[in-house]
Amino acid sequence: MDALESEFNLQVVLVSFKQCLNEKEEVLLDHYLAGWRGLVRFLSSLGTVFSFISKDVVAKLQTMERLRSGPQREHYSSLQSMVAYEVGNQLVDLQRRARHPNSGCRTVLRLHRALHWLQLFLEGVRTSPEDASTTALCTDSYNASLAAYHPWIIRRAVTVAFCTLPTRKVFLETMNVGPPEQAVEMLDEALPFIERVYNVSQKLYAEHGLLDLP
Repeated sequence: MDALESEFNLQVVLVSFKQCLNEKEEVLLDHYLAGWRGLVRFLSSLGTVFSFISKDVVAKLQTMERLRSGPQREHYSSLQSMVAYEVGNQLVDLQRRARHPNSGCRTVLRLHRALHWLQLFLEGVRTSPEDASTTALCTDSYNASLAAYHPWIIRRAVTVAFCTLPTRKVFLETMNVGPPEQAVEMLDEALPFIERVYNVSQKLYAEHGLLDLP
């Protein structure tokens, strides 16, 4: 996973999520995972503030990469084929974590929830004024998404960590695409693709009753 430690560039994430959906609106897992690897580099560039999620995401990516290269890899080419295969063969724990704690469906669901938080946060950064507090933006986004799945002690630790976030200007500069104005333009282009991938995934999971996997 050395590639996860290389320098982040928002352009790489944009390209990955642009390529995520095919003409049938299937979520192609190779591009989805590539987009997430870029997002992990972004989280890592901000220091330890996001280590609570980046370490977990790296573990989830490793799980999915094993499935993508394993004996059943043809079933893991897209999110749709993965769901059909795992649900059809009863490889998903629907009521409690038991026989299949590392199923692809459960693993991607955790990435899916985290993607929603990042999408909301980056959208807040994109549309906020120059003097906006990244701490407040990140906390609001977290409370509207991931917080519902974390116990109180984790929520408390996370919101305290958010207080160490840099200013909006410095935050945008970490995206490595030029001055803050250019980073905002790149977010203008990237976020609709991320949102579309999220919405397609959300609909698929809802249709199969998988949004609350333990």
